[in-house]
Amino acid sequence: MEFFSPLTDQLQTIWEGFVRSLPQIGLALIVLAATWGVAQLLRKAVGGAGRKSNMRRALVDLFETLTGIVVWIVGILIAATILFPSVTPAQLIGALGIGGIAIGLAFKDIFENFMAGIMIMIRKPMRIGDVIEVEDVEGKVEEITIRDTYVREMSGELILLPNAYLFTNPVEIKTDRAQRRYDLVVGVAYDEDAAKAREVIEKAVKGVASIDADKGVDVFAREFGASSIDFTVRWWAGSKPRDMHETRSDIVIAIKAALDEAGIEIPFPYRTLTFKEPLPLARASGNEVA
Repeated sequence: MEFFSPLTDQLQTIWEGFVRSLPQIGLALIVLAATWGVAQLLRKAVGGAGRKSNMRRALVDLFETLTGIVVWIVGILIAATILFPSVTPAQLIGALGIGGIAIGLAFKDIFENFMAGIMIMIRKPMRIGDVIEVEDVEGKVEEITIRDTYVREMSGELILLPNAYLFTNPVEIKTDRAQRRYDLVVGVAYDEDAAKAREVIEKAVKGVASIDADKGVDVFAREFGASSIDFTVRWWAGSKPRDMHETRSDIVIAIKAALDEAGIEIPFPYRTLTFKEPLPLARASGNEVA
């Protein structure tokens, strides 16, 4: 039995140490239980306050999660100092800081998109349903999460854009307001009276029902084109892409009908073909080829 005496002595020491630490273990468990309760209460309080302030659901969920994480970190630090009295809170915080740096370097892209998502949600530059254009992507925003933004292109494809991509590139929000201004170039022949053509075009556009006539219609002589005097036509209508297509179609048809009725020509390119003199044909077998 003497052979096993070192082992039994070690086990006896471990058991005695465990028994002596039972009050500390119980107190640490009580702290963890209290931490769970506090985390639940604070999460509900933060969630309720966020919903009352009409904050975005994803942002409310984020604040609830962050609140729970902070409470649990504090609770675990307190429980650890109770279990291991030789370990100071400063040492634990230092260890967490070093671990946080290592995790941050390993997941740099994820944290970059995470922070960009928070900034996008806080600034509220775009809403669900807005039509946006960024670089070569144009479509309707369907969902904004902490990491990605879901954009449905007008042709039906769904594109997931990392939030960091949206945060670091210029984003055009086409439906930020209910209305926007549209432009159209119209050309009339050089033989026509430019002032009269301008009046005809302006009257035709003002008669289109799908535009906002209260904001006025602008018709400006733009430039001398290759075969026409060009006018810039401006009007206001709904900001959705379909509004643009509908009003543009109505205006093109109205202008065409008005110019035809006034006898004003809408030119089309003329092309003149010039041929050089034919080259003399070579003689074949002593006979001139006619």
